[in-house]
Amino acid sequence: MTYRVVLQQSEEGYSVSCPGLPGCWSQGSTETEALDNIRIAIQEYLETVADLTRGLDVRVVEIAAS
Repeated sequence: MTYRVVLQQSEEGYSVSCPGLPGCWSQGSTETEALDNIRIAIQEYLETVADLTRGLDVRVVEIAAS
């Protein structure tokens, strides 16, 4: 899957968030480190969602948006 992220430079390095996954954010000293960290955060976010929805009627649907 592909997710859009917002990367912002700060005094401490870089902060990065994934607007499509509320509360999913990370940071790093460099842009590369921040992007590596958000990749891990997204994976962990999705694993948590899978755990929380296990056994529920969950469907994957593709919806086109203009």
